[in-house]
Amino acid sequence: MGGGGGGGASGPELSTDNMKGIVLALLSSGFIGASFIIKKKGLRRAAAATGVRAGVGGYSYLMEPLWWVGMITMIVGEIANFVAYAFAPAVLVTPLGALSIIVSAVLAHFILNERLHALGVLGCVMCIAGSVVIVIHAPQEQEITSVREIWNMAIQPAFLLYVASVIVIVFVLVFYFSPLYGQSNVLIYTAICSLMGSLSVMSVKALGTSLKLTFEGTNQLIYPETWFFMLVVATCVLTQMNYLNKALDTFNTAIVSPIYYVMFTTLTILASVIMFKDWSGQSPGSIISEICGLVVVLSGTILLHVTKDYERIPQSRSVYAPLSPSLTTRLNGELLKHVEDERTSDEEKALRRQEMY
Repeated sequence: MGGGGGGGASGPELSTDNMKGIVLALLSSGFIGASFIIKKKGLRRAAAATGVRAGVGGYSYLMEPLWWVGMITMIVGEIANFVAYAFAPAVLVTPLGALSIIVSAVLAHFILNERLHALGVLGCVMCIAGSVVIVIHAPQEQEITSVREIWNMAIQPAFLLYVASVIVIVFVLVFYFSPLYGQSNVLIYTAICSLMGSLSVMSVKALGTSLKLTFEGTNQLIYPETWFFMLVVATCVLTQMNYLNKALDTFNTAIVSPIYYVMFTTLTILASVIMFKDWSGQSPGSIISEICGLVVVLSGTILLHVTKDYERIPQSRSVYAPLSPSLTTRLNGELLKHVEDERTSDEEKALRRQEMY
């Protein structure tokens, strides 16, 4: 069950598989970070052309070439991420997604005019520093010889309880909270994406491992478990894409990206620790170091979020007063939606003038 952890308990040595996982995870983050910006531009163009935004149920972005460029970029990043999970544990791969936040924030600064200042730069540095700590102290990947080993991990009572909890919460968010608060509270859409994402990563890791074993000569496609994991991946990813589009179109990219990353990373690591027992073979010192690195990464993304949040709110001294989290998110929804509507209106006029010529 937890056999492969012995090598990771001793120190900062990285296996060949872990190194492959790290490189793939970094490439993935670069592509995914860029895709956020490209898709956002595509969503704006589609909204300007039709007057119906994705955030309120519009699907005109499907006819927008720029949105598809962003989608292809994201798919390339997700494929690299998919392969990374076959080589390295989720505790290592997932936090490296912080690079996508940095890429997204920097590109948003130059392309979307969502300004990045000193605190944002500090947040980027914290993300990088925390990721380095996690890489140094990450556990080694477990030796798995069959997809049925992963299936046995997936049906253990602790993980089944986690899955049941996720499904119940997602249903409540989708059918009750989303219609009422989805347009005003950034946490609704991002929570749905993150919860489903934690399940998709577990299934992606299972599917990736089974394909890796198949390519190495041990056919795993004969087992129904492999196809079940493939079905779960497809279901979870489609749900994530739908609600991520809604979140990106309704709220500022610099708010959606960090919140999504923080929630997704935390839930994915929790799911991985429960299912794969990533920490079972590690020393307490290594586990504490990983947790500290994760806290630094999450703090950096939150700092990026707070910086970009205040940049997008109209200049008002009262806004800078300490607010409760619930009040802050309500302000995000109301004020940012107002600012985004104004920007969309201006872009719509400009695009229509271009079309006339």
